[in-house]
Amino acid sequence: MTRLDLGALAGLPEGAGPLADPRSLRTRIVHLGPGAFHRAHQAVHTEQAEALHGGGWGIAGFSQRGRSVVEQLAPQDGLYSLTLRTPDGPRTRVVGQLREALHAADDADRLRALLASPEVTVVTLTVTEKGYRRAPGGGLDTADPLVADDLAGAHVPGSVPGQLAHGLRARRVVCGAPLSVLPCDNMADNGQVVARLVREFVEASGWDDRDTLLAWIDEAVAFPSTVVDRIVPATTDADRDAASAALGVRDEAAVTGEPFTQWVLQDTFAAARPRWEDTGALLVPDVAPYQVMKLRLLNGSHTLLSCLGLADGRETVADAMTAPWAEPVLRAYAAEVAATLPPGLDADGYVDGLVDRFANPAMRHRLGQIATDGSLKVPERWLAPLRDLRAAGREVPVLTGAVAAWARHTRDHRPDDPAAGRLRAAWDGPADRAVPSLLAVLGAEDLAADPVFVAQVRDRIAALDTHGPTVLL
Repeated sequence: MTRLDLGALAGLPEGAGPLADPRSLRTRIVHLGPGAFHRAHQAVHTEQAEALHGGGWGIAGFSQRGRSVVEQLAPQDGLYSLTLRTPDGPRTRVVGQLREALHAADDADRLRALLASPEVTVVTLTVTEKGYRRAPGGGLDTADPLVADDLAGAHVPGSVPGQLAHGLRARRVVCGAPLSVLPCDNMADNGQVVARLVREFVEASGWDDRDTLLAWIDEAVAFPSTVVDRIVPATTDADRDAASAALGVRDEAAVTGEPFTQWVLQDTFAAARPRWEDTGALLVPDVAPYQVMKLRLLNGSHTLLSCLGLADGRETVADAMTAPWAEPVLRAYAAEVAATLPPGLDADGYVDGLVDRFANPAMRHRLGQIATDGSLKVPERWLAPLRDLRAAGREVPVLTGAVAAWARHTRDHRPDDPAAGRLRAAWDGPADRAVPSLLAVLGAEDLAADPVFVAQVRDRIAALDTHGPTVLL
């Protein structure tokens, strides 16, 4: 079967082609981490804005670690298909907004040149929480090998903070044009987080011009916070085969997603951008209310469902939702957490929507994928509301049970987690120290030093072992 590329567009089925002509685009956006989520979310919103208003908003995507994404996209001229999995059946079409598929190390000169180009006015990022190289306290982890190498003067920056700092340094010298940097990962105050990491990298760099660079960043570079939402499962061989069959050409870069999409952006841009607000995105003065609701309800529910579902022998979110315990547990979790949300939000309606989305049988969102990097996700998703409620004198039985479910998961599985070694060591050490050690990995020394809370978590682990997820009800 012929491979999807620009030459194959004319032969695609009616309605399956890009919304905007890829040949009319030029690189105006740099994206770090062009994985499945970016290609099913920000790239699609950008293509829709292009179709409505033009502007030539082509994207250059730079893979950070592995090269498989580049190997999939580069032979296809950056083209790929998105299949929306609806209960009524799949809908597949090609997206053409990604005009360059490159690797941050292999193509470091191109990355730096684009970051310095006045044509580029937006940088977006989806590098996962661990890609930002944060220390447990939230600042730049200067002990991280990639960050340490970058600070030592590595010719090719390997860390995202290093790549941004080097690119901004070049931009100030080459053109001085303003730029907006938009992180699109699930972190609270993600714009402020990235701004802090970049500043701390520059401060630690030893560069002679660092004070001048920091002053220019304050004046010319914006770091809007964002909230993103669309369930995008990892692509399988079956997904690629189905997309190729629908298109009549082979697509090695296919992605799938649910019909629902949300993008909330803080309206503090420093430079030109696509008119994303005309594609359903929300531009607001403060994304915090949306961010808190999404992190604590959707992302928190996902993490809980992954820990409980994997222990129950379930493979996907939809499979887990068929369990008799699933919906009651998720609603009990949401009812407890809802008390910590900002006023004015429709938490009940949001949860109803989550239940419907999670139960969509057309989605194959693997619980194992969701369970990765738990040590980075649990503090924001569960521990923040848990502390809020305890400070208000409220009981937290479901959140305590959720922490126990995560602890049990780290005991019974070998999680894909940047702290995997410390998690394993917690269980290999004295039995009475396992829970405090795990809480310390989460940066929750206050909870680790609370004997009542530690005992409650231990009791819930034992109850989960005996009775399963219903103990959270």
